[in-house]
Amino acid sequence: MSAPTGKAETFAGPTLGILGGGQLAQMLALAALPLGVRVRVLEPDPQAPARLCADHLQAPYTDPAGLDALAECDAVTLEFENVPVAALDALSGRVPVRPGGELLARSKHRAREKAALRAAGVQTAPFVAVETEADLDGALERVGGRGILKTSELGYDGKGQARVSTQGELAEAWAALGRVSCVLEGLVAFEREVSLSVARTAGGELAFGPLIENVHRDGILRTSVYPVAVPESTGPEDTEARAREAARAIAEAWGLEGLLTVEFFLLPGGTLLANEVAPRVHNSGHLTQDGGGLSQFEAQVRAVLGLPLADWRPLLPCAMVNVVGVKGREPQWAAIDALPGTHVHLYHKAPRAGRKLGHVNVVAPDLGTLRERVARLEELIP
Repeated sequence: MSAPTGKAETFAGPTLGILGGGQLAQMLALAALPLGVRVRVLEPDPQAPARLCADHLQAPYTDPAGLDALAECDAVTLEFENVPVAALDALSGRVPVRPGGELLARSKHRAREKAALRAAGVQTAPFVAVETEADLDGALERVGGRGILKTSELGYDGKGQARVSTQGELAEAWAALGRVSCVLEGLVAFEREVSLSVARTAGGELAFGPLIENVHRDGILRTSVYPVAVPESTGPEDTEARAREAARAIAEAWGLEGLLTVEFFLLPGGTLLANEVAPRVHNSGHLTQDGGGLSQFEAQVRAVLGLPLADWRPLLPCAMVNVVGVKGREPQWAAIDALPGTHVHLYHKAPRAGRKLGHVNVVAPDLGTLRERVARLEELIP
């Protein structure tokens, strides 16, 4: 294990430990430093993006020495959910871990997550857990005749899933996914996808992020926009209020300490269905970095360390466009930089097709101008 780049014991402020050292840890660290908080990350990748702004413990997530170093922090949080639950178990009782292992185990397993959402009183699309071949019989009919089969664990950004509309396609998809634990979700005719984050301290103080509209391309988030263009007949304020109540119900039922993000399907007529939950800051919330006010990253740091917390909402219309690697093509950086209101955020990762390499935030004085700038960014970013 590599030694930390600095000595936390000589630092006057609190130290935050993070399991994971990717771009989310990088941005959490950048938000923590102005608050007088030092960050230490446990991450096996020697080229971890967070190494540039945090003490980097280069070791496996379950490495005893690495976990000992994290246990010296004031609190530990997560930057992604594919951390082994065993790592959180090893830290339990030694340092506050927010969110904890029970919540992580629930949110990283789609079938358990959806059952827990319903138990909290939050609506979801119809679903069937698929653990054995016998579970395939009649599963499509129970979710409405068409669905998406997803691995219960590890899949993200469109990976580990397949659309199915016949029993034969379902059987083939399950075999192609390795006959592992899966969940079959019924397809729903949603109007748009939206997300909202909630933060909660150990003392039960709650704060909420804004309602954000999301558009995906090839299974990967392409753009996020605030505010959401909800039709007047649906009621934008009512939609956000119901999203907040759903997020509150999840946070309180699951005993959240830290921050979590809920992705919703917004159906015609205004019904919200929870799709997935991430126990951390989320790609869709990156636009809060540059819209004015608190960012989602500062909100997670504050919630985990028990610092004063408040709702975070951009002061101006803003959006985010992801920069994803495309073989043989580069964004037109000079034109992006010249576009009014843009802020480039790079992750210091080696380029690779399909890999998230950064994002560009853009702000504008009104929603119409914002959408014009987003359209222009989409032309400049392959």
